Amino acid sequence: MGLFGSDDTRPATTDAAPEPDGPLDAMAQSLVGRLMDLGIDGVGPVDSVQQVVDKARAKRGTDVEKAIDEVVRDHVKLAGIGGFVTGFGGIVTLPVSLPANVVEFYALATRMVGSIARLRGYDVDTPGARAAIMLSLVGADADDLISKAGLSAASITGSGRLARMAMSRMPKAAAMMVNKAVAFRLLTSVGGKALSRLVRFVPVAGGIVGAGLDGFLMKRIADHARREFPPRDTMEDLDA
Repeated sequence: MGLFGSDDTRPATTDAAPEPDGPLDAMAQSLVGRLMDLGIDGVGPVDSVQQVVDKARAKRGTDVEKAIDEVVRDHVKLAGIGGFVTGFGGIVTLPVSLPANVVEFYALATRMVGSIARLRGYDVDTPGARAAIMLSLVGADADDLISKAGLSAASITGSGRLARMAMSRMPKAAAMMVNKAVAFRLLTSVGGKALSRLVRFVPVAGGIVGAGLDGFLMKRIADHARREFPPRDTMEDLDA
């Protein structure tokens, strides 16, 4: 049994009419699209992963780890700024600013993880790599979401499991199942994010707490990504 279990050969369509998507399903699909557009491909003035990588290499030369340090520092700083702006207005602006901050935060996290993976030698344009990048956003919940998406987790457990997914020939349909599962989990985090920021009801103080919290969470995602995406040639040597 491979990465995708024994269901690889199932037809993509059946004779039965597909069930219409519900509101939450539509929101999940929209979130996935926005994270891919803003976090990997870049839109308008928002840099793509490749542009971020090119700028880091221009500053740090051929030292990959120093380039990764540069990327992480920049994104932790940006996350802190976003958290400060979200919390600065207190309870008056929280209902509007919090959902926007959630999308902004995870778009930044997606770009940061994609940049780490790209610098470590992974092709971030493949379905498997994009699914792996999305899974990195949920940390310890990754295995649970892989299972819920109907994939076999047996061959991707342990350190570097997401790297193996990034290197795999994952079908686009399977990648979409993973991405939607991640999006559902991120959407449910909005409530928890609000509860953890009750102090933001107080202007200015809420901004300071928000900056610290978002910066901390971004750094935690970065540390997780560094573990999950070791240099690709190292993974290839282990699998040889």
